[in-house]
Formats: sequence, structure tokens, C-alpha cells
Amino acid sequence: MDTLESLPTLETARKLGVLPDEFDRIAEILGRRPNFTELSIFSVMWSEHCSYKNSIIWLKTLPRDGDRMLAKAGEENAGLVDIGDGLACSFKIESHNHPSALEPYQGAATGVGGINRDIFTMGARPIAQLNSLRFGALDLKKTKRLLRGVVKGIGDYGNAFGIPTVGGELHFDECYNTNPLVNAFSAGIVEVGKSAKATSFGVGNPVFIVGSATGKDGIHGATFASEDISAASTDKLPAVQVGDPFMEKLLLEATLEIIETGYVIGIQDMGAAGIICSTSEMSAKGEHGMIIDLDKVPTRQPNMAPFEILLSESQERMLVVIEKGKEHIIQGIFDKWDLNCAQIGEVTARGENDLGRLHFYRYGELVADVPAYDLVLGGGAPQYQREYKEPAYIKEYAKFNADDVTDIDVDDIKKIAEHLLTHPNICSRKWVYEQYDSMVGTANRSTNAPSDAAVVRVKGPGLPTTNKSIVITVDCNSRYVNASPRQGAMIAVAEACRNIVCSGGEPLAVTNNLNFGNPYVPEVYWQFVEAVQGMGEACKRFSTPVTGGNVSFYNQSSDDGPVFPTPTIGMLGLMDNPDHRMTLNFKNEGDLIYLIGPSTNDIASSEYLYSYLGIKASPAPYFDFETEWRVQESIKTMNRHGWLQSAHDVSDGGLFITLAESAMAGDLGFDISIDTRHRTDSFLFGESQSRVVITITPDQQQHVVGYLEDSVLPFRHLGTVTKGSFVMDETTLMTVGEAKNLYDNALGDIMQ
Repeated sequence: MDTLESLPTLETARKLGVLPDEFDRIAEILGRRPNFTELSIFSVMWSEHCSYKNSIIWLKTLPRDGDRMLAKAGEENAGLVDIGDGLACSFKIESHNHPSALEPYQGAATGVGGINRDIFTMGARPIAQLNSLRFGALDLKKTKRLLRGVVKGIGDYGNAFGIPTVGGELHFDECYNTNPLVNAFSAGIVEVGKSAKATSFGVGNPVFIVGSATGKDGIHGATFASEDISAASTDKLPAVQVGDPFMEKLLLEATLEIIETGYVIGIQDMGAAGIICSTSEMSAKGEHGMIIDLDKVPTRQPNMAPFEILLSESQERMLVVIEKGKEHIIQGIFDKWDLNCAQIGEVTARGENDLGRLHFYRYGELVADVPAYDLVLGGGAPQYQREYKEPAYIKEYAKFNADDVTDIDVDDIKKIAEHLLTHPNICSRKWVYEQYDSMVGTANRSTNAPSDAAVVRVKGPGLPTTNKSIVITVDCNSRYVNASPRQGAMIAVAEACRNIVCSGGEPLAVTNNLNFGNPYVPEVYWQFVEAVQGMGEACKRFSTPVTGGNVSFYNQSSDDGPVFPTPTIGMLGLMDNPDHRMTLNFKNEGDLIYLIGPSTNDIASSEYLYSYLGIKASPAPYFDFETEWRVQESIKTMNRHGWLQSAHDVSDGGLFITLAESAMAGDLGFDISIDTRHRTDSFLFGESQSRVVITITPDQQQHVVGYLEDSVLPFRHLGTVTKGSFVMDETTLMTVGEAKNLYDNALGDIMQ
């Protein structure tokens, strides 16, 4: 251990992101001043990225219980939900924002790798991936560079790993010019009772590190993710990890095989903070300690310092604790897959006055002696409730009155329609998704007939045969959240539910990725608190408990300020019967088009208002819980009765874009009448919530109208599915071919 004179000072602590009072607390916990390795350990484990020290108080208010929950939030590497027939779905979403801002290809690729490891360390085989991406203004060369790098990173890693990317979302706004958001979602399937746990116990049980060798990439990556992006951030490129999808594929197979033996006590992915995170979290959970010999860790560079080995975030690595005496079995499996498998230590007993200590040795010398419990989230890591106050702009946004905006006339409609069809926030994502393999594994039911959410068959080697599908989506309109954080977060949950219901599923549970600015800024923290409370209210109302997720603070820069608050909702739904699957494409000429839900004179925060008119100060659009609930129940009921030909929710771009997307997807047109009881711009382009466009055959009209009248839901017969053109009030706007040309090619043309 270091001499007193060589021990780090408060100034060293500051450079590592440790606050003065935290430095004092570390000394109190240890009963002495920490050496540099120990201080480095605390700096990453108490960073925002690992400890959630500025968010955990509020995250605890989210609903986390449900009849199907098999693992509560924070208990394991990922959420685990019972989907029936003896099967469970493990799913999670996490961010890789800061790494992607500096090195977009590797930042995005390793984000995909990390989230998939969280799934298969649960013993679940990943079957589908989604992503939620935010970038700055597309007229900037930097934005195009970041977008190209991120999309290629996601595509190359996911395609090589062999898991289909089945959907996602993409949004552009200048608030993301410096800080792009890259959120990766994965879902996998495991038999109930066969999942693995992230724990460690049993004195003398061996501790293994498996997978890739440990290098200097990613050191202090967790600390890097817990500070604002600045000009100096480029000096921290070593904090960005490097991924290898082919190694990950081998690691997947080997991991599932060792879990199948039944000899695994605990297993955890080495993500943020690497070895120290895995050893401390597993030990704290199992209330035991570990003794670790860092000399036995396979490394890629010689003479790595203890803190470098402990904090490295090199990818494709796991920490595994197995039953003593079974070492040869795990070694044999990893030898078969040609992967590193090194025993680096063993489990030790808890002490008389603590729940377990971690002892790390290098070259035979004790280099760190720390208590596991005091390092981790839910243990002794600090928890703060920061000062917060409402930003001044909120009251200014609330003053918006649609009556101050001149309504449009018939001559304006085509121009606005063309603007929206070609806007990067609405146009086809073809340029993106064609770089992803959406059909590998042949589980994706969504590709040839699109739906509001991705529908993926539940299948996999060794799993029971079933007709079930999972229905998954990622949703958040960050413009709404910025305008009204509580209501915007509610809408994000409601839209995720609506997308699943419109696709034929039943919403089950949520994972979230909470992307915000600096929590030490009171106005930013207010956005966070409001959004979490709104999310909690919505999850309770829709019976979708939160299984876990990720908080990403410090998405902020001196040039652009904080990003829009972006609480991305990843939602899991279930479809028991494939006959319930519903798609958004119009099916037949002559089918009747209905709008379910209330039309309002609301253009607030719409893409039309924001980008076409350039009015950026307005509140979130209309939203009512009860109406939303009743609309979703009506869609479920009509679908179960077999009355629907298509269903598509009204969201970005309003009713016109909903109709256009359904028409283009079916190579058909529409002929509708405009509701003169409302403003024309709000009826066609407003984004008030709780609305769904359905189509039905004429012979189902009596059933549908009778049901809707009995349910006392607002609804309106809009018109008819036609061939070839978009017609409104007998005026032809454009042909479906013209619309598709605008919609399909807009993003690709910009990216050329």
C-alpha cells in the first residue's frame, strides 16, 4: 500500500470527479485516506453513471411491481417478465451517448454489444433489437458524420452478431448538435426458472473472468459519461471502448452453455467501470467478499497499472462465479469456444462488521481493500436530492394561443404536406434501416407489412414451441417533454402503449432511458423530476411497471446548453395469438376510413407549428388519461372481433401523415372530407393525442359504428380508401407515387 506522503490529495480527488465531502466520506469508510487505486475505484463507482446518486431517490417512486414481474428494477442485469407457457422475456435499454459524440462508430457499436450482454447474462437468448437516436441539425456536416458513424456502428455490430434490428426512432433538433443520443434496446427469451443472477456467494467458490482480454480502452468511461461534453472531451478518446461482434457471438454461445450446466452461482457483464463494478455489485448483492489477483487477468498491454485493469471497460467480458470443483467444466466450455477463461480469485466470507470486502492484489502486493456494499447503488453510495426550480420558459410556452396563428386555407395544404413528407423527423427511415439486417433469425413479423410496433416471434434453440410474439417499441417526443415535462413523459408512455395496441399486442412493462442535461443545474433537475413523476403516473395508469433502465445526465455543452429532456420509453407487449396481429397499411380499395378519438383545435408542439411556421414556444399537445385508455381499449376490442383491416396511431405530423403512411404502405390512396368544426391546420396537422385511424370493410361498418356509439367514444367517418391519389374535399393533393417519391428519398438525398 502507498505511504502517507504518496496518498492522493483533495485536488487529485477533484480531477477524478470526487466531491470534497465525498472524499471525506471515503476516508471515513476506509478508516484512513485512500490510495490512488482505491480513490479511482470510488470515483467510478460513485460517478453518476454507476451510482445514480442524483436520480435514485426519484427512480424509487416509479411503479416496479406487477403480476408478471420476475425481477424487479435494479435486481439483475436486465428486467425479466413472465410471458406465459413457461417463458420469460428479458429486456432493457441503455445509452451510449458520450462515446458516440466523440467516436460515433465504436460508441454506437459498443452500445449495441453492451445491451445484448445484459440480456444473455440473464440466460436469455437475444431475439430483437431497437434503437432510439437523436442528432442535431442535418445541415451541419458534423451531424451527417455522426449519423453515418452511429448507423454504421449499429448495423455492423448487430448484423455480425446475428440479432435483427426490427425498429426504432430517429429525431433531429439543433439542441442535439453537440450531444447526440444513442439509446440501444434488446430483448431476449429464457425459460422461467433457468435465468441467471448477478450475485456472488459461497466461500471458496472460484471467480473467473471470461471473454476478451483487458486493455486500456474505456478507462474512466463511467466518469467520462458523468460530465458535460466540452472541447476537452476529445482528449478522452481512450474512454471510448472498441467492440468485436464476432467475439461477442462466441461469448453468447459459451455463456448460455455454462448457465445451462446449473453450476453458475452468478454472472455479470463487465460494462461501465469494468472489473471493479462487477466484483463489487455481485459481492454486495450476495453479502460476501472476494480476493482477486490482478496478475491473472488476461491483458492486451504489458505492465498495466492496478487501476487500469480494474477500471478498463474493454468489451466482450464477463465475471463468473461458479461452484467450487466445477472449474474444469467451465474451462472446457470456454476452450471449446476459443475464449479466454481465467480464474482470478475466489469468494470470501463477510466480515464481522461488514457485508464483504474486496481485496485486490498486483505483483503479490495488496493494492486495494474496499467494502463492496459501500461502493454500490442501493448500498453505501451517496444519494442526493438536488435543488430544482421551474425554468422561466415554461410559463412563456404556456402563453401560446392557437387563435394567434392564422388558420390555413385549401391552397396551403399541399405545400405543408410536402414539407412534412420530406422533413427528417417524419420522412422514411429507409436510408437507415436498409443498413440493418431485420430478418436474421427469421423471427421478425413486421418487415413486409409494417405496424406501429415491432412484432417478433418467440422462438429459439431449445425453447418450447409457441404461437406467442413479443411486441416492442421505443417512443419519446422530446419536444413535448421540453415544453411540458410531466405531460410530455405521460405522452411518451401512452404512445408506446398505443403503438403496441395498434399492432395487436397487450402492453406489459417498461424499461426507460432518461437522457437529461446537468443535474446540478436547478432548471434541468426540475425537468428530470417532473418527467419521472409524469412517467410514474402513466405507468401506474396503464399497468406497465418499470423493470429498470438507464439514466444519462450531463448531455449538455457550453455552446448548445442541455439537450431536450428525453425520457425514452422502451415498452414490452405480448401477442398470444398471431391472428391478432394488426398492421398499418391500407388493404383494399373501398375500405372505410375512421378516426377514433377526439379532434381538437390544438397545434401545440406539432412539427407543423415548430418547423413549418417556426413557432417553437408552445406547450405539449392535448392529452387526457381517460380518453387515451378508452381509445386503446376500443382498438383492442375491435381487433379481437376481427373488424379491423388496419390501425395506425396519429402522432408526428398529425392526421395527414398518418393517412399518408397507411396509404403509401399499401400502395393505395384516400378520399376524405375535412372536419369543418375545427381549424383546418389542427385537424390535418395537429398532434393532439389519443387518436387512431382505422380502416374497415363496408360490411363491418354496422358492427363498428354500433360498438363505438355504445362506448360513447368520439369518432368520425373520414372517407374511403382509393386507388392512386390523396384527395381532400374533392381536391387532389398528389398521387401516391408522388408522395412516396418525396417520403422515401428525402433522408437519402440529404445524406448524399
